[in-house]
Amino acid sequence: MEGIVVVEKVGGKSKATRCFSKYPLKFIVPSKVASSKTDAVWIYSISYGGGIVSGDCISCKVSVGESCTAVLTTQASTKKQIFRVASDSSLVIVDWLTSGRHESGEKWDFELYKSTNNIFLDGNEPLFLDSVLLEQGSSTSIADRMQDYQVIAMVILVGPKLKHVQNQVQEDVKKMMTKRFYAPASPCGTKIESEYGLPKPALIASCSVFGPKDLGVVVRISAVTTESVYEFLRHHLASMESLLGASPYCRT
Repeated sequence: MEGIVVVEKVGGKSKATRCFSKYPLKFIVPSKVASSKTDAVWIYSISYGGGIVSGDCISCKVSVGESCTAVLTTQASTKKQIFRVASDSSLVIVDWLTSGRHESGEKWDFELYKSTNNIFLDGNEPLFLDSVLLEQGSSTSIADRMQDYQVIAMVILVGPKLKHVQNQVQEDVKKMMTKRFYAPASPCGTKIESEYGLPKPALIASCSVFGPKDLGVVVRISAVTTESVYEFLRHHLASMESLLGASPYCRT
């Protein structure tokens, strides 16, 4: 399966000037997702049939022209993505994985998972190289190592238009994790802990910067429920509505 999408400026607006895909892959480019006052193209990639199974491979190339804005959504969790950005470009990547149908007892029940996200700046200069690998071990399973956490996620924010989002998410994560990992002090100045230590947080998040002049921020998340990750994304990406014409992960 393969597909190509090209977004360019046409009459001062971002437009999908080329949209090609081979069955069972299909791109949908609706015209009424974003507000008419914003300049953004929304692209939904879908697959016909029963979904993606082991052995299937999808290759997509998406080109977003100068001064254009595009949103691409995907169905699959396993990806080996390569992004090439200019120094003044802005990019958001949300890549996450669940344990499966864990409410039915399916928890990390697979042999191998690998996902790669690489970002190159101004051609071939490595900016961010990341690979996630989950593999069943001889002594411990993936489920044992993940304990009760059912979701892992990564959010990457790059570029000048996202500076306010980067600053806010770093501050919020710092406050949130400080509150969850550090117990209040007792009158004598020591931390109060239960007999068995602090309770395990339902969501753990961390932030780190990367690139020249801290161009990018990566947020890594582990959570017990998918809803808590949705809520995290809804809250921290809500301010992007002014750029995209709609709020990512908003409730409909």
